[in-house]
This record gives sequence, structure tokens and C-alpha cells, in this order.
Amino acid sequence: MAFPQRGDGAEIVEVDGVDRAGVGDHHAGTVDLRQRPLQGGGVDRLTTLEKGHLNQREAAARIAPFSASGEDGVIDLRRAVPAAPHATYQQALLRAAERSGPLLAESGETGPGLPELRSLIADRYTDEGLATRPEQVLITSGTRSALALLSARLRPRAVAVEIPTYPDPLAGFRAAGIRLVGCRVTTDGWDLDQLQDAFRSAAGGLAYLVPDFQNPTGALMPATARRTVAWLAERHRVTVVSDETMRDLDLREPPAPLLRIPRSVLIGSAAKTVWGGLRVGWLRGPAALIAELAHHPLCGSLTAAPTQQLVASELLRDLEPVLRHRRAALRRQRDHLSGLLSGDDRWRFTVPPGGLALWLRLTSMRADAVVTRARAHGLELAAGPSFAADATNSRHLRLPFTPPIATLDRVAAALDCACRDQDA
Repeated sequence: MAFPQRGDGAEIVEVDGVDRAGVGDHHAGTVDLRQRPLQGGGVDRLTTLEKGHLNQREAAARIAPFSASGEDGVIDLRRAVPAAPHATYQQALLRAAERSGPLLAESGETGPGLPELRSLIADRYTDEGLATRPEQVLITSGTRSALALLSARLRPRAVAVEIPTYPDPLAGFRAAGIRLVGCRVTTDGWDLDQLQDAFRSAAGGLAYLVPDFQNPTGALMPATARRTVAWLAERHRVTVVSDETMRDLDLREPPAPLLRIPRSVLIGSAAKTVWGGLRVGWLRGPAALIAELAHHPLCGSLTAAPTQQLVASELLRDLEPVLRHRRAALRRQRDHLSGLLSGDDRWRFTVPPGGLALWLRLTSMRADAVVTRARAHGLELAAGPSFAADATNSRHLRLPFTPPIATLDRVAAALDCACRDQDA
């Protein structure tokens, strides 16, 4: 389906959900990056800009946002985030606008969330084998808002966190004056002895975990570890908060059902599967806890705007085509980048079963030095210490594979140059 043409003649073409993302063929085998020259800075691609806006046909065919595409000469991979699925999102906006009349006639206060959105999310959980009623779901403006609301209501003195983990929750916990207790996670999984120590130190508090394609390692928590977490939580009176933002980005073929940590509070978001600009997240927990959170003074300021909730409802009603397209593109891009980097003794990594990035361990170089040198070659990266509550992981880099194939070639070449600069 094609949308009407814009006034400047550029046609917006429906490509979302169709496997023609233009990400290129997978290049099998190992490439010696030391023999590859660094490609151009991307200036030749500026012809796709029309009055400062990316041509919509090309934008709709990729997952990476413009900032990560290298179109302006700089590839910014400091955040692992997708662009919106253009045509699908625009259609959802139109449908939401067409039926927004009754909503606009209300006060704009949605309490725990729009009933239809809560029902849609509850139905998704139920379809996945976790029976859920709408009153067990509360809508927020994202995972950070969900964590902020939980922290304000439960007032934990300490929270067990993974090292490494997503930086934004760490900043939120610190801002609330909550003590952080770390547990080591690698691409091989969770250190169960450290988990036990962390839960003991956080007794009576919270544990914030990302068990599904953990950010940034991409690790998938095995069923035995999930049962161990549930046992530790009960023993030490810890409320486990499972961040499921990455859960739908299962790149295994085919994607397989994932067990959940028993009795955990679940938080989800549209940020990684749809678009970070859709500020809609949610909490799933016991109905009594959800009711308490809905009556908390901060709930109103941490909920999503009602019109955004309406758009989210339209998208969640039929999200599978978007997910299917994104998984296929991400799988190809992950495999391509892994092929470019494999067999090089300057780093080690494990191909993740899901998520958005590789977690690269440098064998002899410090990540901050490589980040500085990569910047000189037009590549912005995030160093490992920014993901660690204790500022460790000084030899790690997160390397998102969200950009298209041609851009990933430039990423690998820039990383190669940055590491050669280090050797020089």
C-alpha cells in the first residue's frame, strides 16, 4: 500500500513488515579488517536528504535512526535504539486521530491507563501463558517511569543490579538515594554466587534484572537461574523487577517461548521494539500493588499521554508483522557484523541470541581510549564503564548492529582504525 505523495513529490511507500529491508546479503566467512581501507565518511549519501529530511523511502526500509546511519558522516552508536517503522506508525497515527474525539472530550487524566491498552497488554501476557487481567497492568511513560514509581512506592534502601546493565535505571536509583549492589553478568550468563550475595545485601529491597537478551551483554538467563532468583527473592524478601524491554527481540530461529521469573514484577516498553519516541511503557504485577501504584501521587506525572496510549493501542493490536520484519533484519545485521569481527585477536565476543548489540571485550586495549580514537574516524561508541554500577568493564564496548549492512562495514573499518591507532 502506498500513501499519497507529499507536496515535494517524495512518495511514502509501505515496506514495514515486508522482508525487503535492503540490508544486503550476508557475507559469509571472516574478513581481515587490517586489510580493509576505511570507507568514505558518508558525504556521498547526503543526496538522500531533501531539505534536511531523510528520504522517506530509504528511512522506511531500515531499523537504525538517522543518527546511527552515517548519512551525515558520523555514525552515532552510543544508544542502541531503533527508528520508527514509518508507514506502520503513520497509519497508527491516522487511525488514532480518527477515533480520538471521545478521548479529547475527557480531562486527559487516564489514571492507571486507557482500558483498551491495559486489556491489549493483558491479553498479550495471557497469550504467552501468563494469565493476566487488565487490573494487573498499569501504563507509564516508559521503563524509567515504571522504576521511578515502584521505587517511590516501595522505598527500598538497596537494589541488586546486574554489572553491566542499562545505564538509565542506575542513574534513577542513584538520584533516589538507593544503594546499588552489583552482580556480575557476562555473555556466558549470571554468576549465581554473586546473585546470592547481592540478594542478601539487598534484603527487603529490590532487584532490577534484564533476564531476556540482557542489555548490554545479550545474555539469556536459563530456566535454572530464573528459579534460583525466585528462591532467593522469597528467602531475602526482595521484590524482583524483570525488565522485558528486549524480550520480543528474540533472534533465534525460530524464536522460542521464554519462561519468566516466578512472582516477579514485569515492566515492558515500546522503546526497543517500536520507537523510543513512543513514550509508553507498562507494569504488570499483583492487582493490589497496581492499585497502590495507581493512587500514588507520582502516578499522574509518570503516565503516558492519552493520545500516545491511543497510538500504542493501534500498534499493539497487530505488532507481529513489525516484529517479524525487525527480527529478520536484525538477524542479518548481527550475523554480518559478527562475520566482519570474528577471528580477530584484538577482541572477543559471543554472538547474542537476541537484542540489539554485540558486547565486545578488548583483549589488550582500554575501551575509553578506543572510543576516543573511533570518534576521530566518525564513529561514536559507548564504553563499558558507563554500564557498570562499579565503573568496571574498562575493556568492553557495546557495538549495536542496528545500522544497515553498508554502515556496518564502515563501523568495522572505523573500529579497526581505532585499534590500529592504539597499536601505533
